[in-house]
Parts: sequence; structure tokens; C-alpha cells
Amino acid sequence: MYNRAKSCIILIILFSLSLPLNSAQGEELFSRKCEGKYFTIYYQPEIDLLAMTREIDIYPSQYLIFDSQNRESNPELNLTKTLDALFLEVSDILDMHLYSFHGNIKVCRDFEELEKIFYDYYNLQLKPPSFYIYNSNTIYVDATNLNACILGHEIAHAIICHYFVVLPPIKVQEVLAGYVEYQLKKR
Repeated sequence: MYNRAKSCIILIILFSLSLPLNSAQGEELFSRKCEGKYFTIYYQPEIDLLAMTREIDIYPSQYLIFDSQNRESNPELNLTKTLDALFLEVSDILDMHLYSFHGNIKVCRDFEELEKIFYDYYNLQLKPPSFYIYNSNTIYVDATNLNACILGHEIAHAIICHYFVVLPPIKVQEVLAGYVEYQLKKR
């Protein structure tokens, strides 16, 4: 009985070591956060939220949301509203609407930091400038290489993964996310 319990404990430890790192590892990088309707955004204090919001700019009418004075005084609110608008835009492009969705976006300072987090999770080198982890419902992006197309692609992955009861194959997900990226580039 004792040997069986000991064997079970060893198997549990080995199994847990083979899983991707939990979201707590490397998370000390993201000391700030802001909350929107569809995403909680985690970022570092040195990241310029106004510049990031301008890079994500999905259409000029988004600036009707706030007057210019409000944009300057509350960059967190402007960013969350912009990301909420992008989420709805991606939902419309896919024609997949999730009304109770809430995910995370973690903004890394640069590509090297993003690559390190990806390597910590998967022990692989990262090639794209962003990635999505289904288990933690988290999008990771690089603040220096961010735009609506890149973020829209990852938001599409999040929507696709939560829309279907059974996850579609990765190739199907990539085709749909690529379609979103194409539609956002056309605008």
C-alpha cells in the first residue's frame, strides 16, 4: 500500500512537470493592469498606453468614444475601450459572438521578453510576434510590434477556442485567424 501511494505521488509530480508552466511563472513582469469588458490587460509601467492604443487604431471613428482631453488623461480607459471595439470587430468578421467572454492580454516590453515567456512555456523558439494560450485564456503580445492585425489574429484564436464545443484543428483555427487578419488589413 505504501509503495503504491509513493508511486502515485511520483507519477503526479512527473505529470505536473511535463505540463506547460503555470501562469504564475514570469508574471512578476506584469505589475500593472486595467480592466475592460472583454479583457484584463496586464502590462509594465514603462509601456506607453497611448502609443499602444494608436498602434491598435482600428478605425478613426473609435475616437468618437472619447474627446481628445479624456484620451490624454485616461489612457487605460481608452486602451480598454479600443480593445473592446476590436473584440467586437473580430466577432463580427467571424460571425461568432461571445457575450460572456473575458480573457487576458499580457503586453511584453519587447520581442525578447515575449520570446523568453514562450520558451518558458513550450521550450521552443517563438517566430510570430504574439501567441495565445487556451488553458489560461491569455494573449501575449510584444508592445514594440503591435497593431490591430496582430492582435485581431490572436483575439480570433480566443473567440474560436471558446465558440466551439470541440476545438477545431489548429490548421482550421489558423485559416480563420488569418481571414480576420486579412479583413482587418483591408480596412
